[in-house]
Amino acid sequence: MPQMTLEPAGNGGSDAFDLSMAVSSLKSNGTDSRIMLKLLVAQLSEVLGDRIRVERAGGRLRKSEEIKSVQIVLGDDTLRADVDGATVRCSIGHASGGIRIRSEQVGMDAWLTRLLTILNREAAHSEQTRLALENIVIGESS
Repeated sequence: MPQMTLEPAGNGGSDAFDLSMAVSSLKSNGTDSRIMLKLLVAQLSEVLGDRIRVERAGGRLRKSEEIKSVQIVLGDDTLRADVDGATVRCSIGHASGGIRIRSEQVGMDAWLTRLLTILNREAAHSEQTRLALENIVIGESS
């Protein structure tokens, strides 16, 4: 398998990396969607700061490492993933002027693609985001 980079895919000079390859890589590295979500949260928590909210399973006194839900706010988009047993339900909401104008249920592939697309745009202006995105897509370098 060719190594993935954030360099343009061979598609006529587009500035986007190969999203389908990135999504496939994420899905193959985390066969369980819940594990993949946990890995994404670990990679993005520091970079996104208060733009990511994670609700963990467990009670008040005993917090678990298991993720119950993740909400990521990037610009006008709110990406949410809710863990329900063995399944993960994903949605993408869009706001305009601070008012949510639509929200749609999407599959994990569409959710990941949207997340990586937004992060790729942000990576053009933020070294920290670019490094986090590289770690997500190609894994941490040793």
